[in-house]
This record gives sequence, structure tokens and C-alpha cells, in this order.
Amino acid sequence: MKKLKDLIIKYFFYILISLLFFNLSFSKDINIQENINLSFKCELDKKIIKNSEYNYQTFFAKDLEKKVLDKFEIESSQPDKLSISGLSSLLSSSEKLNVKVVNKDVVLFKAIDQDNNYSESAIIDRKTGELLHEITRNIESENSEKYISFYTCRKIQENV
Repeated sequence: MKKLKDLIIKYFFYILISLLFFNLSFSKDINIQENINLSFKCELDKKIIKNSEYNYQTFFAKDLEKKVLDKFEIESSQPDKLSISGLSSLLSSSEKLNVKVVNKDVVLFKAIDQDNNYSESAIIDRKTGELLHEITRNIESENSEKYISFYTCRKIQENV
């Protein structure tokens, strides 16, 4: 029980840190400080769901079907290029990325669809390999939905 409580507290702090980065990044939406070429294999730890059926309910990987991202790739080059593949089709379209932040510690990115009704964002800690991926549907609606996935990733290739 204590281990679960510690894990929840840890992820709570990651969410707070990511929100801080998101707020900072809106003042400067593109900040590519490093050229990187990284590939990861990621395993799902848990998913938090908020929709009409669940109110921020946590599901652990053992209870879910899709548990692995076999090849999650990040490529960036200064001053403004960031390419993401393997996470989702929206994020894989680099021209749709509204927020692009790459530094020695984190890679942060966000995309919003044309109708401003769907958004995806993610942040990965380059040192620990912890990935947080958030999907928001029906943004402007009272019935907005959130899906927050937590992954542990390991590098399978790195060319800097």
C-alpha cells in the first residue's frame, strides 16, 4: 500500500512539473536547444481516465490491452524542427505540433486539431525515460474527456 501511495505521489509531481513546463512553453512555443535522434521502447505503467463513465479512475497496465510502444522516436534539430513517431498519428505530423521544447532534460510537445476540440501532449524525461502522454477530447464541452498514460521507456538507439 505504501509503495502504491509513493507511486501516486511521484506521478502527481510529474503532472505538476509537466503543467509548469506547459505554462512556460506557451510563452515560447518553440524552444529547440539540442539536436537529438532517439528511439525508445516504452511499457505502459498505468492510465488515468476521466470521461462520462470514469472520474479520474486509475487503471494499471495489467488491466489494459495495449501495454507497449515498440518504437517511439524523437528527432530534433535546432532551431525549430521536432519530429515524433510511434505515439499517435496527430503527434506524428510535425507541422501540427504547436509546442516544441527540447533541452538536455526533457522533450515536451503538444498538438491541437484544427477545430480546437482535441489535443495531445506529452513530456518525456530524457534521463529516467518516464513518459507522460495526455489526450483531451471535447475540450470546450462540459463533457470533456482526458486520458493520461504513464510509460517507462528505455532507449534502444541514440544518435546525437
